[in-house]
Amino acid sequence: MDDDRPLHGVRVLDLTNVLAGPYCGYQLMLLGAEIVKIERPGEGDLARSLGPEPDLNRTALGASFLAQNAGKKSVELDLKDAHDRAVFEDLARDADVLLENFRAGVLDRIGYGWEVLHRLNPRLIYCAISGFGQTGPMRSAPAYDQIIQGLSGMMSVTGTPDTVPLRVGFPVCDTVGGLVAAMSIAAALAGRTRTGKGVFLDVSMLETSLSAMGWATSNYLVSGIAPEPMGDQNATAAPSGTFRAADGPLNIAANRQEQFETLCRLIDRPDLPTDERFADREARKRNRAVLNEEINTALRRRTALDWERLLAGAGVPAARILTVAQALELDQLSERGFVTELPFPGQPRRTLRVAGNGVLVNGEPLRPPGPPPLLGEHNAEFTSEVTAP
Repeated sequence: MDDDRPLHGVRVLDLTNVLAGPYCGYQLMLLGAEIVKIERPGEGDLARSLGPEPDLNRTALGASFLAQNAGKKSVELDLKDAHDRAVFEDLARDADVLLENFRAGVLDRIGYGWEVLHRLNPRLIYCAISGFGQTGPMRSAPAYDQIIQGLSGMMSVTGTPDTVPLRVGFPVCDTVGGLVAAMSIAAALAGRTRTGKGVFLDVSMLETSLSAMGWATSNYLVSGIAPEPMGDQNATAAPSGTFRAADGPLNIAANRQEQFETLCRLIDRPDLPTDERFADREARKRNRAVLNEEINTALRRRTALDWERLLAGAGVPAARILTVAQALELDQLSERGFVTELPFPGQPRRTLRVAGNGVLVNGEPLRPPGPPPLLGEHNAEFTSEVTAP
């Protein structure tokens, strides 16, 4: 399977911490790249001390680290130490990609900016992920996911008029930044086969987040219409949002006319499409509240799972609203091998479950080849042949 992975044979030097960068590296690892994680001696990635289990945090195996670093290799290097700098430069000469998520200019100040590394290895692809990018008046400002959620306007459209601003319930800006970085690296590797040269990739989490916000951003850019918080409703269509079945919530997105008509037939309300208040998309949006009330009344006759099966089976997008735990136990995910069970690093009696990325190659899920590394676990593999100048 390894030889079938698109990035088999690619080596990435990963100098990143916490989430956006490690998530990017994790995607590249699943696609076949060798990820050599460069960590600060004795401390390592900050995520090693982050997570819900204090005992794991104290042993530098916090859940936040374990989630994004399976299949990688760990090498401890102090980039202010002469010997370790020689090791790093040796690694950089042979690497395909260097990935970092320091504040803008940090790596340059210690002598390893793009120009230096490009001279050292003209084929090297250098990817820098930061909150705001390497240029502009905010380039040096600190940024965590929540900071970007607020600055991007994301929190202003999450929730209802009574609850905004609300943070999205997971670090979406870090994740999107990492995904865009991974996509850009893959594109740069493809481009290098044509040019033979590396490139500098400057990834801004603020900009990738605004780009990923879709209609919230584009409606304003195109039409000057500022988005407003609508809770669980879809601004572009109705009925489209969260509804109430007999035993709990249910999402329905009958965005197309034929879907709406099918929905009305299946809930025994064939009269609704002939009502002028609901006859077309714009009318339904104007009368959303009344329409939702009519649909909720009809849905009380069955459970959410019953409606999911009936509606989805007839081509109407509909599904229950699950907890994370319930979602991870879906047979759909099990069938596709989304979760991988690995040996737990340093604890032989425990196992570790990690998520995949939803991609199958030739019908096979992409799985980490091994567990997350202990801090410095691969020092000997990468440092023994280098002598200090």
